Amino acid sequence: MAARRKQMKRRVEGWKAKSWYNVYAPDSFDRTYIGYTISGDPETVRGRVLQTTLGEITNDYGKQHIKMRFKVQNVAGDAGYTEFVGHEITKDYMRGLVKRRSSRIDTLVLLTTKDGRKVRPTVTTLTINRANISQAHAIRAAIAEFMKKKAAETEFERFVKEMVMGDVARDIFKEVKTIYPVRRVEIIKSKIEEGPRTPRVAA
Repeated sequence: MAARRKQMKRRVEGWKAKSWYNVYAPDSFDRTYIGYTISGDPETVRGRVLQTTLGEITNDYGKQHIKMRFKVQNVAGDAGYTEFVGHEITKDYMRGLVKRRSSRIDTLVLLTTKDGRKVRPTVTTLTINRANISQAHAIRAAIAEFMKKKAAETEFERFVKEMVMGDVARDIFKEVKTIYPVRRVEIIKSKIEEGPRTPRVAA
């Protein structure tokens, strides 16, 4: 019994030695508070990934289906500052978009932004009627060309925001609807590849 009390005391003392860190989104998302983490060493906070939704960040609960991932890059005091590392649309939301007797065309492309960051998004095009192989190929080619040009002209932070907010998908829709009748375009997920980063400091 005494040994158990001693073990519990050590746990409590170890917990008290840890600190809470408030974690914030990048500047492109207005450094919105996205959560907290606990650690006894700020060095171990760096590299941690937190997940939230775009709805929570923007207070737009119509965007709760968009899951966002942020990695802590810098720690200042009790605050952790992050960068965007990827997003994904929930499977339930995506299932609701797919209709019978139509095509779902996925396009995966590796992009390089104007400031040299690598982004790997997956673009899903939903057609009104079923597309044939040549039409699907033409849609994928048009999307890849558009996305590469868009990324090359846009800084990383701005590109990410326009991508998750739906601006890029709307522009793609305008491009591909001239090839074949489409009902919807969604960038269903993205992943940021390792590359150079600009250090983030507290304001």
